Amino acid sequence: MSGRAQLMWDEAVTRYDFGPGHPMDPIRLTLTRKLVDALGLDREARLVAGKPAGESTLRLVHRDDYIEAVKAASANPEAADGTYGLGTLDDPAFAGMHEVSALIAGQSVGAAEAVWRGEALHAVNFAGGLHHAMPGSASGFCVYNDAALAIARLLELGAERVAYIDVDVHHGDGVQAAFWEDPRVLTISLHEHPRTLFPQTGWPEETGAPSAEGTAVNLALPAGTGDAGWLRAFHAVVPELLADFRPQVLVTQHGADTHFEDPLAHLAVSLDAQRAVQMACHELAHEYAEGRWVALGGGGYAVVEVVPRSWAHLVGIAVGRPVEPETVVPESWRKEVFARTRQLGPMRMTDGRWPVTWSAWEEGYDPADRLDQAILATRRAVFPLRGMLA
Repeated sequence: MSGRAQLMWDEAVTRYDFGPGHPMDPIRLTLTRKLVDALGLDREARLVAGKPAGESTLRLVHRDDYIEAVKAASANPEAADGTYGLGTLDDPAFAGMHEVSALIAGQSVGAAEAVWRGEALHAVNFAGGLHHAMPGSASGFCVYNDAALAIARLLELGAERVAYIDVDVHHGDGVQAAFWEDPRVLTISLHEHPRTLFPQTGWPEETGAPSAEGTAVNLALPAGTGDAGWLRAFHAVVPELLADFRPQVLVTQHGADTHFEDPLAHLAVSLDAQRAVQMACHELAHEYAEGRWVALGGGGYAVVEVVPRSWAHLVGIAVGRPVEPETVVPESWRKEVFARTRQLGPMRMTDGRWPVTWSAWEEGYDPADRLDQAILATRRAVFPLRGMLA
């Protein structure tokens, strides 16, 4: 197996553009790639453009009628009227929407294929992670669900156990829906509580269909949860489940919208905690999945201050050259930021909170603490279904 990581990139992904004023500004992808280059991380990876997903691949998750609707809206955006979730405020139709959405999906599928076939140990597609798209509709800025398609392709190639970890601030509802009845896929989502955030799903009681009980895991975090609580929650649930499930490959989604500066959500996580979870996912892939790791982007709407740094850290970890938090952001990149956005870019690759610390679940819990109540609710809902102690 090649030890070299694969980085999926094609400039055309920046055409995934819902228009002026939409939170999903493609500048976040451009600036991430520019920062990866400025830090020299691109020289450590095999750069692959990837092919767009064809219709047979898209049909692994999406319905025929929905694919046809996306193509029609892509060809004639003005005719999209909200049917199939296309032409809404969240998901406005735009020219070329099918083509660029299929490209992003194809990059995640290509990343999964490379890891499964041993062409790369790790593969990253930070343009991916569009986890809200449903089999028959667009949702939450997502047209095709590249994460679900990557997992479906792994199953098609013969994988028997795939674990999916989603640390986006929003529930990974589309991926959960795609594999609700499939015991071969363990989906774990840590997200802000559905009482306070879209898509209002991801309750701990959502544990999978009767044919796959205990393979959907949801940890709904109280609004305002910060670094110590977020990391405590992750480590209180994820490692034990992976040890039990024994995945052959790990697929992770790293939406950067858990950050305290993100304008669309209410967690209070720092860049340094995001880096800590990225490192933990890398370690878990090696501990439980022989290193097979497919890492995706996701949400994140602080498009200058947060997203590029967070995903540059992800790339650095995947390619075997983690960026030290105190690293000074290259001046060339900051000039690029100002030229493109008229904003001042951040100075360092840290929020000043490294090293982040948390208390382990094994040391005991406080039944009156809201975070510990959330962790306990998830453990009690899922662990007994898997024959594990809550």
